[in-house]
Amino acid sequence: MRGVLRRIKRKLTWRLFYSAEERRHSLVGPARLWRMKRDFQIAFLKKAGLEPRHHLLDLGCGTLRGGIPLIDYLETGHYFGIEARKDVLDEGRRELQEAGLAAKKPCLLAGKDMSSVDLAQDFDHIWAFSVLIHMKDRILRDTLRFAAAHLRPGGLFHGNVNIGDRPDRSWQGFPCVSRPLAFYQEAAADCGLAVADLGPLTAFGHRVPDKSEEEQAGHRMLRMWQEDGGAPGPDAGSIGSP
Repeated sequence: MRGVLRRIKRKLTWRLFYSAEERRHSLVGPARLWRMKRDFQIAFLKKAGLEPRHHLLDLGCGTLRGGIPLIDYLETGHYFGIEARKDVLDEGRRELQEAGLAAKKPCLLAGKDMSSVDLAQDFDHIWAFSVLIHMKDRILRDTLRFAAAHLRPGGLFHGNVNIGDRPDRSWQGFPCVSRPLAFYQEAAADCGLAVADLGPLTAFGHRVPDKSEEEQAGHRMLRMWQEDGGAPGPDAGSIGSP
């Protein structure tokens, strides 16, 4: 009985104190921060050189919290998103319809196993925001191999990670991991990717009010590119190249 009452109370709280957007995007992160995280993503990618003509792959596109402005910005058919959870991607499709952007024809795919995905498409930019931090080591390596196989020469793969040695935690059924930078460098090198640590997310305008500066300093943005493709060229944008 108490369990039922708690569930009713939780639903009433969501209905009374959270907007429809907050309820939807709580599936992929803190409800109150969804707008900041949406704005951060397109701003960062533009600084990294994203142009409307480019093809972009959004790994873990979720509810399209970050995807909506990207779909709007890119040319028709140039946005691709992959999400592991079908029910969450269904919310993303509803978000797309409500935003009036279905005519931009994004390719939205549900898939859990990156080792079995082949899009028959390569990309100028691959983006993994708050995704690599939720991957077990084997899945991370599968994802890096996938990215290496789908990056165009001179293309860029950006993803944020937690640098450190904190014990693994969990969030909505996913692990939440911290690893040393050397771990990502070695895993990427095994997949033919070079890595640069661009710095903490706070340096690019991503700030979480209830986290200390020390903790946020460990939330880093990595840039990866094909080792045999040369250093990133002009499309690297205004964010410092390695």
